[in-house]
Amino acid sequence: MASDTHESIRSARRAAGVSQRELARRLGLSTATISAIESGKTGVSVERLRVLADALHVDVRDLVGGAEPVGRGRGSDAGVRAAVRRDGARHWREFPPLSIDPVLDAAIESFVETGYHGATMRSLAHRARMSVPGVYHRYRDKQELLVRVLDITMDELHWRVAAARADGATSVERVALIVEALALYHTHRRALAFIGASEMRSLKGENRRRITHSRNEIQYLLDEEIAAAVAEGTLRTEHPRDAGRAIATMCTSLSQWFRIDGPSTPEQIAREYSEFALDLLRKTPG
Repeated sequence: MASDTHESIRSARRAAGVSQRELARRLGLSTATISAIESGKTGVSVERLRVLADALHVDVRDLVGGAEPVGRGRGSDAGVRAAVRRDGARHWREFPPLSIDPVLDAAIESFVETGYHGATMRSLAHRARMSVPGVYHRYRDKQELLVRVLDITMDELHWRVAAARADGATSVERVALIVEALALYHTHRRALAFIGASEMRSLKGENRRRITHSRNEIQYLLDEEIAAAVAEGTLRTEHPRDAGRAIATMCTSLSQWFRIDGPSTPEQIAREYSEFALDLLRKTPG
């Protein structure tokens, strides 16, 4: 995306009278991610543009090409929940194929097969059937490719988890739905999830701090709902924080062993993992 797109996002947010913190809350993202989007430090996918436009109540075309944004008022909470429930027009339980450029697709395959440090820009160019200069024209270096992969991962995880959480009527339901969303992602998007789980150590400097913070925010959403259910007496675990970490780890480990041609579908796994989580948290009868 051109830099004027990032400027247009910032202008639209300010015109709507929305802070970075508030926009991050609406989208289930970190404030650091919003700042990175507006400064041009992270890429902006078409899916992310649509969600940003909905959250700011502007036409998506106003965010492309530096056009003056047209406000539509702040809207209701229901509108915000609807905005985070989709990838384009998709529900959080639906996983259409991602539209990814050939170089990024090659990087994902290579990072899964050989690891980040085993991949080279030359090998990625060969895999993508492009020239090495052509790869460098699109991406500055291998670190930028890894950051882009993890930004796609965290962006999708945030909106799916936020949308799943919004569908729950009680804290216990929200815990179960968050776990379902995590399990679905780590099975349907196994390659991306595997890289997210295995290559955080390969991130450098600010990239590592920003994406670590983004990962932690998802954990905090689960922790909050567990704590709320314990306070209500519908869950009885004596160690809610530890249980939350155990449940999240259980979900992230799916990317290491799940196979789409295996005996269970992602949907079956997700339902089972929701039940496992509630059993671990000792859900009260009824």
